[in-house]
Amino acid sequence: MPNPPQTNPSYPKIATAACFGTFLEWYDFLTFATLAVAFAPLFFPSSDPVTGLLASLATFGAGMVVRPLGAAFFGSLGDRIGRRPVFLITITLMGGATFAVGFLPTYEQIGIWAPICLVSLRLLQGLSAGGEIGGSAIYLTEHAGITNRGLKTSVLQLMGPLGMLASILQLVLLNHYLDPESFKEWGWRVPFWFSIVLLLVALKVRMTLEETPIFKAMLAKGELAKSPLRDNFKDKETRKQMFLLFFCISSGGSVLFFCVQVYTGIFMKSALQMSSQIVDTLTITATLGLFPMVIIAGALSDKIGRRPVVITGLLLGTILIQPAYQFLQSLSMQSAPDYFLMSATLIALAIPLALVVGPQTALLAELFPARTRNSAATLPHNLAAGWIGGLLPLIVTWLNKEFASQLAGLWYPTIFLAIASIVAIFYLTESKDKNLIY
Repeated sequence: MPNPPQTNPSYPKIATAACFGTFLEWYDFLTFATLAVAFAPLFFPSSDPVTGLLASLATFGAGMVVRPLGAAFFGSLGDRIGRRPVFLITITLMGGATFAVGFLPTYEQIGIWAPICLVSLRLLQGLSAGGEIGGSAIYLTEHAGITNRGLKTSVLQLMGPLGMLASILQLVLLNHYLDPESFKEWGWRVPFWFSIVLLLVALKVRMTLEETPIFKAMLAKGELAKSPLRDNFKDKETRKQMFLLFFCISSGGSVLFFCVQVYTGIFMKSALQMSSQIVDTLTITATLGLFPMVIIAGALSDKIGRRPVVITGLLLGTILIQPAYQFLQSLSMQSAPDYFLMSATLIALAIPLALVVGPQTALLAELFPARTRNSAATLPHNLAAGWIGGLLPLIVTWLNKEFASQLAGLWYPTIFLAIASIVAIFYLTESKDKNLIY
């Protein structure tokens, strides 16, 4: 199989198309997270606000739990029929399910069927996300060539924060122009309705995508895997790399993502009782600060290697989570909270996240052989994101309630990151010079 070209002249177009679709997936998926507090009384009414919030977070977690099922199915499909057609299927499922959420009746209107329908649509979102998130990394990396692969592919990691940013900006505008009663009645539906516009644009853009040169070469030579999942688990080296991807890279990145991008907003709104407008503004500021750091981390991994960058991020996350949240709590208790310091704290929390996810796109492809790469990468990646990261807000909130503390649950991600750091130090190997054709 010939080496892929050093520079693909159409790469910017390919990256734009791939990233826009992934942005839509994240926008759809994370809009639910930004509305978790608003969903609680509408779909899970309870005399105890914390119980309602737990039910809402459990519904968010349900979509994350089924992501590995989508990854197993769509990842295997991507190895057998190609990366491109799977993209079109997953994005249609995600966009359709998200659009439908905007039309759901509330608990007050149809009773128990409201949360049942909400959970069902959330499960569809999770299945499609399992095929998209991870598979898009393989697609983009196989098009990226050899030089500066970490830098060129790190842009994909901006789509999660960008999707979060877009959903939060909509909520800021809605809360600004609508009174609380109007927002509760129909305003919360607008972000879901808007997803249909993004879906139509994403479908048009993705129809222009080409299959990766590596997959086309394997197809021409008749080297496609017939049972890629089975082949992955039969190979000892692939199993080892799948475990490292799951435990260190993807779980570490997911834990940090949900601690930094998702749970901070929930924590400040529910535990610290801060206004939605202030919390959303702080989150937007921190997200904007994250963008350049992710690109820098990807470029840095091209210079010094993926391994030291990822390990540094895991160690920093272990050190920073507890004190950062404690500092946020102490600032909120002041008579005049210092929002500048709060914003700086959130940006500091974003540094370890950037270090782990910046090289992550390239790592997903570099760890595995081309023949079974899509399924080998997407399954552990989505297992980590779904079962470790996705359930983190629910687990942390539950632990806080059990221990009657606003911070006790944060020992869960802290301890997890500490163990992941140790495993990575001893077992994670360098991959930045890997030839992706093998």
